[in-house]
Amino acid sequence: MNPVRFADTTVAHASSVNDQGKHTQPTVNRDFVPLRVPQDACATSILSDNTKAVLLLTAPLIVKRGGRPDAALLKPAEYNRLARLLRDAGAQPADLLGDSASELLRRWETQFDPKRMEALLSRGFQLSQAVNGWQSRAIWVISRADPAYPKRIKARLRENSPPVLYGCGEASLADTGGLAVVGSRKADDALLKTTREVGRMAADGGVTIVSGGARGVDSAAMEGALEAGGAVVGVLADSLGRAAVAAGSREAIRAGRLLLLSPFDPAAGFNVGNAMQRNKYIYALADAGLVMCVEHKKGGTWAGADEQLRKLHFCPVYVRAEKPVPDGNRKLIEAGARAWPDDMSSNKLREFLETETGTESKRVAESVPYQASLFPDMRVTESTLEPSAGIPEIDTVGVGKTETQESGDGSIDLDEAIFRAIEPVLLQTLSVPHALKELSEKSGVSGPVMKRWLDRLCEEGLVEKTKKPQRYVVRK
Repeated sequence: MNPVRFADTTVAHASSVNDQGKHTQPTVNRDFVPLRVPQDACATSILSDNTKAVLLLTAPLIVKRGGRPDAALLKPAEYNRLARLLRDAGAQPADLLGDSASELLRRWETQFDPKRMEALLSRGFQLSQAVNGWQSRAIWVISRADPAYPKRIKARLRENSPPVLYGCGEASLADTGGLAVVGSRKADDALLKTTREVGRMAADGGVTIVSGGARGVDSAAMEGALEAGGAVVGVLADSLGRAAVAAGSREAIRAGRLLLLSPFDPAAGFNVGNAMQRNKYIYALADAGLVMCVEHKKGGTWAGADEQLRKLHFCPVYVRAEKPVPDGNRKLIEAGARAWPDDMSSNKLREFLETETGTESKRVAESVPYQASLFPDMRVTESTLEPSAGIPEIDTVGVGKTETQESGDGSIDLDEAIFRAIEPVLLQTLSVPHALKELSEKSGVSGPVMKRWLDRLCEEGLVEKTKKPQRYVVRK
């Protein structure tokens, strides 16, 4: 996969691509014009039109204070209902951004309030601001209608696949399969050491580690694999925006060995429900799951494994069974999980996965040809975008903040919008150390305002303040 840089796309977001690959100006619907974004506001043309529409309908785009999404957003069940209506009408989400939008909304007004739908689809400015924030962190976005959407998730979850996925890193890692390693956040040092060894073993055997990125077992497995030069997919329940720019992630992302993936807004904070939901995506991306430690009928690790054993059956679930076997691990084996072989090694691991689970995983991955559709069984014309379109290449440490706030009446906080606009320029300027006074004079911005912006960048860990002489510079 050859990623496309955001900077390579210079055509305004409102343009479309014809069959010859040339950009054309869109027609204007006089009844309803959903995308009211200035042409120079943001290069959202790196998103497919389907993804733009799905984001407008389902994504918060601008996270409100407290992290609460807009109540008007379509819930997953509502979006799936809309997707079925689109399918029956021979349409795609992108058609809600064109001339047929008004007609379609009127046709479905008994099921979806047209005013609500128009309000969501008119959030073009918020979309441009959100994409600016995502691109500063090299975060890409794909929808179920895009060719780069992970085949394993679409094949296994089908209609329950997330409408959009946010990611940072090499997208193709999502379809490499591998070993899902999960466990408690409160594991002791001995177990964490064992978990890191599992990660290293997977790396030595050329097997991808899939985990959830949480502290404890998840992080230990991922760290072990990365330290040994292996590949890792981290399925995050929160804070993708921060994880994407964390010092420990940058080099592995640049090297194409780490993919951070999330079905939740990059600015979303921790939420128990989201943490529970992401378990199914971890197992869906793997050939087999290994539970290092679990409490009986407690926590997300048990819930995720139990869901696989009783309901989903995406892949076999194994449990570490070294004696003495912890009570929770023993109970999970009694519930149908398999004991992890004591003599597993890097040489045996790949063969083990191929013989025990590889045939089924390969069948699932290869049985779903790309269809630019909402569901795997719906055939429509393929998108003219390349499979990697919309996935930026990591080429700088320049990063930004995504949490634009809204005021009480729903309007965008002007101070926040200004900061968001100036942030990429500041980060580029601060690739070389600058003093506060120097920055203020160059920009014409008052000292107190400039200091507030710099303090904010420092708090985010994006910029550091040196002493003797006192300067600000992008954190390496």
